[in-house]
Amino acid sequence: MTQQINWGIIGCGDVTEVKSGPAFNKVAHSKLIAVMRRNADKAADYARRHGVPKWYANADQLINDPEVNAVYIATPPSTHAAYTLAALRAGKPVYVEKPMALNAAEARQMYNYAT
Repeated sequence: MTQQINWGIIGCGDVTEVKSGPAFNKVAHSKLIAVMRRNADKAADYARRHGVPKWYANADQLINDPEVNAVYIATPPSTHAAYTLAALRAGKPVYVEKPMALNAAEARQMYNYAT
């Protein structure tokens, strides 16, 4: 049995508009169901334009949404580690935009927590 991947995006800016955001709905067993952006108006606009059913202005709400079972982090690199660790603590797999971290120590911490 194949599990449905219900993606949540943290940081729905330009990189997700045409590249990664729409792609989540084009892959079998994959659906973009929630987006987060600190600016609530922009998060709501993104969700409306892309047919995403949920939007948040707070990353913890997206991470803790029981319907979201995988998290894509597309924020500036300075926040990658914190959001990655929060999602991993919630038991959710994470896909992190590049660069993964600000330095090797952060990347190692993220890797160690995931493995």
